[in-house]
This record gives sequence, C-alpha cells and structure tokens, in this order.
Amino acid sequence: MESRPATAPDQLAGMDTERLRKRFLVEDLFRPGEVRLTYSHEDRIVVGGVAGPAELPCPGELRSAYFLERREMGVVNVGGPGTVTVDGVRHELDAREVLYIGRGARKVSFDGRFYLVSTPAHTGHPTVKATLDDAEPVRLGSRDGSNERTIYKFIHLKGIQSCQLVLGVTVLEPGSMWNTMPCHTHERRTEVYFYFDLPASDRVVHLMGPPGATRNLIVAPEQAVISPYWSVHCGFGTRSYAFVWAMGGENQAYDDVEPVAIGDLR
Repeated sequence: MESRPATAPDQLAGMDTERLRKRFLVEDLFRPGEVRLTYSHEDRIVVGGVAGPAELPCPGELRSAYFLERREMGVVNVGGPGTVTVDGVRHELDAREVLYIGRGARKVSFDGRFYLVSTPAHTGHPTVKATLDDAEPVRLGSRDGSNERTIYKFIHLKGIQSCQLVLGVTVLEPGSMWNTMPCHTHERRTEVYFYFDLPASDRVVHLMGPPGATRNLIVAPEQAVISPYWSVHCGFGTRSYAFVWAMGGENQAYDDVEPVAIGDLR
C-alpha cells in the first residue's frame, strides 16, 4: 500500500507538475488479480482498485488484524457485472452499483472491476447494496453551460448509513463536459474524485488548489484525485464521463461546502 502525506496549501507553489501528480493523483489502480491501495494522510482515506478475482489484503501499515477492523468501505462497480463476497455472503453488482461494507467485516473478496474508498469507523453498520434506482438523484446544470449531470447519492445521511464515509456517482449527459462548476471547498472534509466511463484516449482537466491560486492535473480514465479541505475540485473533459465522489472527515452533511464564485478563481 502506497502512503501519501498530508499537504499544506503553502506547499503547492513549490511543486512542479511531476511532484503535483505524485502527491495528489492516484494513477495505477488496476492490475489483474490485485487489490491496489493508496493511503492518504488527508483524513486517513484509503482509495483503491481491484481487477479480480482477488481478496482484500490487510496491509501492515494499518496495524490491524484485518482491513475493516477499524474501517468502513464503499465499493463501486466500474466495469461489467461482478460480485463482492463479504464474510461468505455474495453480493452481485452491475455497473455503477454500490456496496457499503461496515466495520468488522473480516473477509472480503472481489470478482470484477471495482473502485474502493475506505475511511476510519468508530462503530459497525450493516453491509448494504444499492442500485441507481435506490440512490437519491439530483439533476443539475444546463446544456448551454455544458454541465448537465445527475448526481446519485448512495452513502449519506438520508441513504446508506455509515460512520463518516459519504459517496456517490455523478453522470454527465452526452455533450456535457464540466463538473462541479461553480466549485467549492470542504473546510471539514477531504474529497476524492475518480473519473471513469470515457475512452482511454480522452482526458479530464481537473482543477485543484486554493481558489486564488489554482493548478491543474491532466487525468486519464480510471484515475483518482485527492482533494484536501483547502482545495477546489472541478474539471472538464474532452468528452462526457462519470465520476465517483467520496468524502471523509468531520461530518456527513452533503451541503456543508464553502462556495467559490467563478469570478474569484485564479
């Protein structure tokens, strides 16, 4: 498991493109038969990818008897039909469906292509599967703004219950390329974006950094970007796409954001 340190906003100005990518972009998430994990010290979020069949390991860095001894996890199917088996119970997931796994699950195995997000947890919640029909949809944007999109909220205060993990999937309409604009920061949470469902030759230009001093990352499909509390997180693609957004931190209030006016971006 790779480890990423936390970053202060005043460190950003001294980072060239290579250092910026190494600190915030998670690139190598999928290898056949492996669970690939990256541990961020930003709110101690772990992100990962699996191209199964494979079992969830317990990296030594966690200092735990099993991965979910003190953690919870959200699993998103980003491929074709697949299965996740949790302590002997098999869960079938289609594309863009989500499985929440609560603290205390001892053995987890995967057969398929899944994106993983894990946060610390103080208590256990039941393992729950959700389809797109189960999610709470929010439709935002406009055609002339090139940002028509549907936000599917899966793990949140009014949906699947968790300790601190909040997770959903946003799907852009054909012809729309912008996400999360006007943008915002989260003073009390870290957020991670995982971009998928666009051709391998296309890219998303992801904006990050303090609102008055933004930087950009060129993101390929099936890569993730870690956004600390002080960083905006938004982007535009060379064509439409989907992305998983996941947060961990002080609270689970979906609308707890610090709005940033478009005119204030630099």
